[in-house]
Amino acid sequence: MELDGKVAIVTGAGSGIGAAIADGLAQRGVRVVVGDLDEQNAHATAEAIRSAGGQAVALRADAADVVDIEGMITLASREFDPVDIYVANAGVMGAPGLGSEADWDVILDVNLRAHIRAARLVVPHWQSRGSGYFVAVASAAGLLTQLGAAGYAVSKHAAVGFAEWLAITYGDDGIGVSCVCPLGVETPLLQAVRSTDDPDGRLGASSVEQSASVISAADVATATIDAMLADRFMVLPHAELLGMYRHKGGDYDRWISGMRRYQRTLRAF
Repeated sequence: MELDGKVAIVTGAGSGIGAAIADGLAQRGVRVVVGDLDEQNAHATAEAIRSAGGQAVALRADAADVVDIEGMITLASREFDPVDIYVANAGVMGAPGLGSEADWDVILDVNLRAHIRAARLVVPHWQSRGSGYFVAVASAAGLLTQLGAAGYAVSKHAAVGFAEWLAITYGDDGIGVSCVCPLGVETPLLQAVRSTDDPDGRLGASSVEQSASVISAADVATATIDAMLADRFMVLPHAELLGMYRHKGGDYDRWISGMRRYQRTLRAF
């Protein structure tokens, strides 16, 4: 995919992976709409891009709200051109354990339905012109699981599944899809889980940090943009994740037994 001159929306781009992807795209000539619930952070990301010579505008936006998604699309068209790329990056860790009904509503809204709602708005336009690109930022939890947090594990599995469906259904219409599945990334989300008082939350943080090295958001952004340029679906910023995923698929029962042992080990500390 050629990036120079394209227009992208990046949700959750006030910090972390979203900010890094927005910056990386801008460095390649993409004009970026930065969306984030934290308006101050959104504008800070856009200002940093402009200071470096890129083009960006910011908007306070809830990535799971249809009206706010429409607002980002409208802003893109008004300031630049119609949207070419949609990066569904915004995500939440959600409640530990099984969570409540309200907890499940929140995490499914942000980690899954936000992707679906965005796709409903952008895909028909992309179909009509024969091009477009959707990036779903999921997680290694969508390929493996997330100890200590059912909502996160399930919603990220669903995000991967939805991205797969998009790629299969609309690939022949010229629409590209990439699904980003990192392990540990040094972001405000991981920092928040590290500092929680909840034992299931701490278990989740420990499992992430001990499974592989914790990389930077910039590393994830580089891997993501490389995949977009190559029109590659699966983005694995941690190379070791592929072996883990193959191990799981090779013998599911053995993998579950191994995860139970791993969980017992982490709980012992």
